[in-house]
Amino acid sequence: MEHGIRIGPAGWSYDDWKGVVYPAGAGSKFDQLQYLAKYFDTIEINSTFYRPPSPTASKSWARRIAHNSHFKFTAKLYQRFTHERGASTAEDEKAYRAGIDPLAQENRLGAILIQFPWSFKNTDEERSYLNGLMNRFSDYPLVVELRHASWNRAEVYDWLQEKGVGFCNIDQPIFSRSIKPSALATSQVGYVRLHGRNYKSWFTQHGDKPEERAERYNYLYSPEELAPWLDKIERVAEHARGTYVITNNHFRGKGIVNALEMKAELEGKKVAGPATLLMEYPMVGKYIEPEEAAGV
Repeated sequence: MEHGIRIGPAGWSYDDWKGVVYPAGAGSKFDQLQYLAKYFDTIEINSTFYRPPSPTASKSWARRIAHNSHFKFTAKLYQRFTHERGASTAEDEKAYRAGIDPLAQENRLGAILIQFPWSFKNTDEERSYLNGLMNRFSDYPLVVELRHASWNRAEVYDWLQEKGVGFCNIDQPIFSRSIKPSALATSQVGYVRLHGRNYKSWFTQHGDKPEERAERYNYLYSPEELAPWLDKIERVAEHARGTYVITNNHFRGKGIVNALEMKAELEGKKVAGPATLLMEYPMVGKYIEPEEAAGV
């Protein structure tokens, strides 16, 4: 893709994708990751937020996307470093590194995403914490996601640029102190994340019921809503060596639809996509050449 832009979803293992993204008859031997790597050049690994990955799992991930020479993962940093500040140990870091390094060694790691919650504000204490975290993992390509508007300062972006850390441009429900959409590249890694705009469920906590958490990401962007982001993505890509565009609105494959739409628009032609999507989202036929899954 032009300017080194890679587009893909956040995660791949969702029960509600069966029959929508994946074929309804897909059995236990159907490889979801391998299947998606036919259509996308990146996927953001979500599971690394909840626990450090095992080296065995990482090696498996790299093996399963080997057919796509352009593919690179991004991975969230373990939540103990970002959402449970002060709780992380040397063992946590060791375990996380052991799990991520197989991807880095295979040149399949595009970035580690340091994602902070909205409650992480631009104070002396929090800046000091972030600085320490960036130093701690400085041997990896890093991107930081900051959701509170207090971080929207020129000196913050200059600081990230000096550190060689990318800034994550996000689309999210905009509240009074939420950071607004941007088109910034503060390192060689450009990053965009589209979360959806489900205002009602946005502040649902991780500990609530699964169906409530899922509702948070139940949002399908319209072409009119995506159009300004296509412009932003190209602006980010002009200043970055590689740019990752992640659709996190994963409920019933909506992020897959939007990722394929953006890919088609940026390439100026229809792109390959799963035929199953057309049953639930017929409008995606404008953007994809549908493919039936083989060997299901």
